[in-house]
Amino acid sequence: MNTGSNGRREPTGVVEPAPGTQAEQPLGSRAPQYIQARKALHLSWQVGVFIVGLAVVVAGIIMLPLPGPGWLVIFGGMAIWATEFVWAQLVLRWTKRKVTEAAQRALDPKVRRRNIILTTIGLVIVAVLVAVYVWKFGITMPWKIKE
Repeated sequence: MNTGSNGRREPTGVVEPAPGTQAEQPLGSRAPQYIQARKALHLSWQVGVFIVGLAVVVAGIIMLPLPGPGWLVIFGGMAIWATEFVWAQLVLRWTKRKVTEAAQRALDPKVRRRNIILTTIGLVIVAVLVAVYVWKFGITMPWKIKE
């Protein structure tokens, strides 16, 4: 048995997070204990969580072509599902990891410089196309169009 007095640590089988990182929550249901203890109540709880999450995800899908924060609402529905379902927790962890990686890549000075250059080139192309259109056809306000 290691008391820790000699400075060595024995492996405990528990994976500790790296310093400065957040520990991931364990997978599984986050329903209250009294709900998890009763099978019928837990099943109805899961059905309710699934229906609410489905409604939020469907609302987000509807918002994709319409005005509104579609992707944000979809991820909100996934977060609702992740309170109860392991598959949604795994999808949410994967999504968070990918978003974090993308944010780190976007903060890279080379990538930022490239993105600024590409945005500038795109804006110049759009400005030239608009200028050519205005030069060729002119600007006619909608209320002055002859029928």
